[in-house]
Amino acid sequence: MANGKILTADQEMQLRRPIDDYIGKIQTKIDSLREEGTDKVVSYQNTIDNVKRDRTLTKGEKENRIAALRAELEKAKAVETQNKGEISKLISDAEAYIKAHFDKEYYQPVKASCSAEKTAAKEKYQKKLAELEKEHQQTMTKLSDHQEIKDEKYVYKNRQFDAKMDYQKDLQQIKDRSHAAFTYKYHLIDMLRMSRFTFAESRAQKWENYKYTFNRRAFLLQNGLYIAIIIIFIALCIITPMVKGSPLLTYNNVLNILQQASPRMFLALGVAALILLAGTDLSIGRMVGMGMTTATIIMHQGVNTGGVFGHIFDFTTMPVGIRVIFALVMCVVLCTFFTTIAGFFTAKFKMHPFISTMANMLVIFGLVTYATKGVSFGAIEPAIPNIVIPKVNGFPTIILWAVAAVIIVWFIWNKTTFGKNLYAVGGNPEAASVSGISVFAVTVGAFVMAGILYGFGSWLECIRMVGSGSAAYGQGWEMDAIAACVVGGVSFTGGIGKISGVVVGVFIFTALTYSLTILGIDTNLQFVFSGIIILVAVTLDCLKYVQKK
Repeated sequence: MANGKILTADQEMQLRRPIDDYIGKIQTKIDSLREEGTDKVVSYQNTIDNVKRDRTLTKGEKENRIAALRAELEKAKAVETQNKGEISKLISDAEAYIKAHFDKEYYQPVKASCSAEKTAAKEKYQKKLAELEKEHQQTMTKLSDHQEIKDEKYVYKNRQFDAKMDYQKDLQQIKDRSHAAFTYKYHLIDMLRMSRFTFAESRAQKWENYKYTFNRRAFLLQNGLYIAIIIIFIALCIITPMVKGSPLLTYNNVLNILQQASPRMFLALGVAALILLAGTDLSIGRMVGMGMTTATIIMHQGVNTGGVFGHIFDFTTMPVGIRVIFALVMCVVLCTFFTTIAGFFTAKFKMHPFISTMANMLVIFGLVTYATKGVSFGAIEPAIPNIVIPKVNGFPTIILWAVAAVIIVWFIWNKTTFGKNLYAVGGNPEAASVSGISVFAVTVGAFVMAGILYGFGSWLECIRMVGSGSAAYGQGWEMDAIAACVVGGVSFTGGIGKISGVVVGVFIFTALTYSLTILGIDTNLQFVFSGIIILVAVTLDCLKYVQKK
């Protein structure tokens, strides 16, 4: 090795040559055995597929050609089967040789060389900085003019920057060399097995690729907020037993968090699609109040004590099951009606969703408050929660409703044309329109889907709380839903976001709020925590956007 441990390119190739020679001879034998077998099987199968797709041929011509090709295919498969045992032995021989010699005789020396190169590169960089510092000081002693001194400082900073760039370039070359040495082993295995790797081999390659492409700044931008929240939550878990005398992470507390998060999941999933379109929705809280009031009136225990526009409703003559379904339908219809209006104005007149949904918020709150005089409608039939969201062995089944919503919305986002169009319009509406996508239909569709989810969420919340619907219920919930999406990585720049991120965001906010409540933190201070988290989340999102630009 040159310089003690550092290998030259020629020395590295000399270390690898015995492996290449041995494996190369085996690979040549394998290739010759595959030539009349596996290679022809693949070729004939591709040809058959092409014939099936060929629209210039008649049905009879296709059948004749495919029949002839399949006859040849069977011959090739017979040869493949005949050579299979010998090929397996050759592959085993090659893999045994790789296992015995590759790491010990090639990869470990290269890895040691790269480590030595890093040390040498750092020493070279520090030496260069020292030289630049010395030259700078010598030059500064000869200058007296203010402008000349300023120019020299500028030149000095540029030289330092150039030295740093050279150092980073050297480090990248060393990193590339180590990575290439690691992946060469899997290149040999790839050729031997025709791209078939074991689970452990696939994991090893993915871990190496992750380390190779890892960027600290990008990692912190992507995960910094999660790390901070986890640290805060760990601190709360430590503090809570000291202050309250009981642990925070108990089975019951976790179930309570999941129960509270379930209705909110519907709201976050609804607004997530609007944020994906670079929009938002300020009317969510008022939608919840409207849905809660509507559901409570329909499912009320006995005759309603309050009226709507002066009229007292009585749904007690209807079967309980019908009342539950009717309440759900009305919640969905009302919420969807208002979101469709907002969606229409947003899509038709290019109105920002901030304005259209703020108008919705004011209209809904004004109407519901005026109609009900702002009173709370009391409790619903006590049997309803046990019908819709019963607890099975202590497990609250309301969580299953949220799981179902997550699965359905994930399917819509990822497996349907509408979902793909949603991402396209959110990323670049002009390009999507040129591609033939109806921006109007996608925008209105996203608002309609949001309204359906809001209706379900408010209906579930009513059942979870056993009623108590009023116009004021749900105040501030829009901030929680939007914040959950932003924390979960749904970008306000549009076209970026995952359902998994929304789920994580909802759990984070619900768990944090629940933890602060148990700890006895004032509700107003909880708003401060939420505000800081939102600010940091959006800041990181903006930094990611600027970095991509």
